[in-house]
Amino acid sequence: MSFLTHLECSSCGLRHDADRPQGLCTACARPLFARYDLGGVQEALAPDPLSAWRTRSADEGLWRFSEVLPVRDDAHVVSLGEGATPLFAVPRLAARLGLGPEDLLVKDEGKNPTGSFKARGMTTAVSRAIELGATALCVPSAGNAGSALAAYAARAGLAAHVYLPADAPAVNTRLCEEHGATVVQVAGLISDAGAAARKAAVENGWIDLSTLKEPYRVEGKKTMGYEIVLALGEVPDAIVYPTGGGTGLVGMWKAWEELEAIGCIGPKRPRMISVQAAGCAPIVRAFESGATEAEPWKDAKTRAAGLRVPGAVGDRIMLHAIRASGGTAVAVTDEEAFAGARDVARLEGVSASPEAGAAIAALRSLVAKGAVRPGERTVVFVTGSSLVGPDNS
Repeated sequence: MSFLTHLECSSCGLRHDADRPQGLCTACARPLFARYDLGGVQEALAPDPLSAWRTRSADEGLWRFSEVLPVRDDAHVVSLGEGATPLFAVPRLAARLGLGPEDLLVKDEGKNPTGSFKARGMTTAVSRAIELGATALCVPSAGNAGSALAAYAARAGLAAHVYLPADAPAVNTRLCEEHGATVVQVAGLISDAGAAARKAAVENGWIDLSTLKEPYRVEGKKTMGYEIVLALGEVPDAIVYPTGGGTGLVGMWKAWEELEAIGCIGPKRPRMISVQAAGCAPIVRAFESGATEAEPWKDAKTRAAGLRVPGAVGDRIMLHAIRASGGTAVAVTDEEAFAGARDVARLEGVSASPEAGAAIAALRSLVAKGAVRPGERTVVFVTGSSLVGPDNS
């Protein structure tokens, strides 16, 4: 099922064993990436991997890409039907921005189980955790990652422990508890919840599924890139993505690399555009200053709780992807983010979380400065529905 070979540090390149639980790199404490025998994938799916994947049922969701996912035995797959989300033009929104009717596409991740793209990461992380012998899992979350873990752990029959900031939306606490997870509320930000989750994981022998601090959530997120190429036959010209922990942006950057290696695309990359909240914009600040790492944001404040991530372990990867692709990073106010969510709902009928609204809101300034251009194809991500709280993008 899988052509997984090993894990590799995304920074120093140190190889790690994929068949035992792993966190960050043991040498430099940076994220690990799953690596595959991509030549073997190309040969197995010859003559055209994209055509081979298209022949598989959409009901398989993201698991249609099983060759480049980390689960070796499909008996361990825990699925709720995630992936295969719609990608469609939004002509009224495009016209308001001065773009053509086919220039702007929305990838609507709110159609996933549990209402956000978090389902993608949890299906792969929970499935692989089971394959490696896990009996209990934990995660820190601003909201939707927690409710996604709770749902997938319930599906798998595993214990789940979710650490939420005390001011996390009540809907997320309720969803976690409805699925049988133990919820621990922590004073402070998601970084504080993360510290508490890591301590508990060590003390209790749980597997910690913190963003990019284990290698397999990003594997589910990268399938957003695979699905875009499957739908379009090529990469778009630009991708606009709301960025908190940044796993989706990191995952898609990894997807382009893999897709090129197996002959599905050429060297062209979309301009990767990161959108953050003005009250918590460490990636934007680092990008604008020319830094290769993002210093933690002090006194982070935003009502788009999923963007309230003061420090991300994947900062180097995100900044590299933005610069190498000719992209950019921008911040919007909370008022603009909520207005963006209203715009896409009223103009196009798409329910969007405030985090996704930030990406919609950023489009106006992006068009004005030429980062999003008429006549090109741009994909903007609605990472979660307005119905389930923050998406912790």
